[in-house]
Amino acid sequence: MSALLPRDKPFLQTERLELWLPTRADIAAMIEIVSDPHTGKYLGPAGGAADHFMRFQRNAGSWFLHGYGGFIVRERGKPDAIGNCGVFHSWRGLGDDFDDMPEAGWIISAGHEGQGYANEAMAAALDWFDGEHGRPNHSSRVVCMIDPDNAGSIKLAEKLGFAEMRRAALPDGSKVVLFERGSRREAS
Repeated sequence: MSALLPRDKPFLQTERLELWLPTRADIAAMIEIVSDPHTGKYLGPAGGAADHFMRFQRNAGSWFLHGYGGFIVRERGKPDAIGNCGVFHSWRGLGDDFDDMPEAGWIISAGHEGQGYANEAMAAALDWFDGEHGRPNHSSRVVCMIDPDNAGSIKLAEKLGFAEMRRAALPDGSKVVLFERGSRREAS
């Protein structure tokens, strides 16, 4: 497991983005982003700020427990968070082929979608994850789940190398499509 970098520096940089480790200062911005009806449309039942806070805590806590998690996404050189993208550890109650696995997820604010930011951020996050966790004899399989009506995210998942596993329902009854991908390192 790699050591976490100081929080005053970007963790990953792409051509247009900075991917930072989450901090307590990012909670309000992420709650605002996911509370937007357009952005939150495919995030499951709207449970309010408490549910959004728990989502943030799960993603941030994944860094502490597993050495990977969601990154806060910012445009390069700009202070405002525009989303959260990365690989975190989760348990959804969906079965042994999905639970207790690294899970990819991406959320980009409504005002910044359609610019390729989710693809750019996720490609960087997955490359980093593969480099750190794609070692031989170590499971680097990554899963993700997407609302079946979210055509944009399904297209992005496929572009990122995810393949459909099966269809499922979350404990609350919400329908999802489950995807998986192996490490690029394993594929070589």
